[in-house]
Amino acid sequence: MRLISAKTISEAVMRLCGEANYELPADVLGALRAAYQNETAPLAKEIILQILQNAQIAKDSKIALCQDTGTANVFVKAGREVFVEGGTIYEAVNKGVADGYERNFLRKSIAADPLLRQNTKNNTPANIYLDIVEGDKIEITLMPKGGGSENASALKMLTPAAGWEGVKKFVIDTIKDKGANACPPIVLGIGIGGDFSSAPLLSKKALLREIGSKNPIADYDKKEKEMLGEINNLGIGPMGLGGKTTALAVFIETKASHIASLPCAVSFQCHSCRRKTALV
Repeated sequence: MRLISAKTISEAVMRLCGEANYELPADVLGALRAAYQNETAPLAKEIILQILQNAQIAKDSKIALCQDTGTANVFVKAGREVFVEGGTIYEAVNKGVADGYERNFLRKSIAADPLLRQNTKNNTPANIYLDIVEGDKIEITLMPKGGGSENASALKMLTPAAGWEGVKKFVIDTIKDKGANACPPIVLGIGIGGDFSSAPLLSKKALLREIGSKNPIADYDKKEKEMLGEINNLGIGPMGLGGKTTALAVFIETKASHIASLPCAVSFQCHSCRRKTALV
């Protein structure tokens, strides 16, 4: 058994809040640079260049990549040999988010009640997703998610007869309808299977994959590439102003489902695809 203090977890989360909001991951920057080289539409090329310049300014000046510093989505893999002392994981993570958004001068965007709309003034509560794994460490990944990309997300309960073509049509129709509002070029997470509640989580977890990584299931790796090609043929382009770079990546996660169901969820992430991981 390994003891980890709640304070240690809070401090790690506090650091992640700043790092994730100030610095784009290397894989995202690489994908944007490649898109800049491959883009042929002059306006699209200029927009991608401005996105890259913005990322450099944010990193150098320690200011937020985007004014919408989002909901704090925190994915925790806790080793079963760990005991947290001085509080629960949930308390520790929320304290880290509150401190991180305050000390790093990040916009607080969470309303305590969805209808009354009072701001909590510290960006908590975070969305915390906890998995118990082997080992004596805790892995924490913070993914800030802005309201524009989150509002574009969608879920549909398809019938099994719809198959892959039905999934693809739902995804493409969703992007035609909402993709320009999600600040493209986007990263797209698709959750297939599970049930009404688990498919959206699958799609959100898919966004944690690095751009350029291969799906371990060869058939789904092929489907990801197929979908990416069709999305980029839509011509929506960077910030919805035309071009061939509508998406940087498509990631698919799947789960066993009921024989009568084929749930499909789509999670959008904007070009400011922020995520950062710490191990404690």
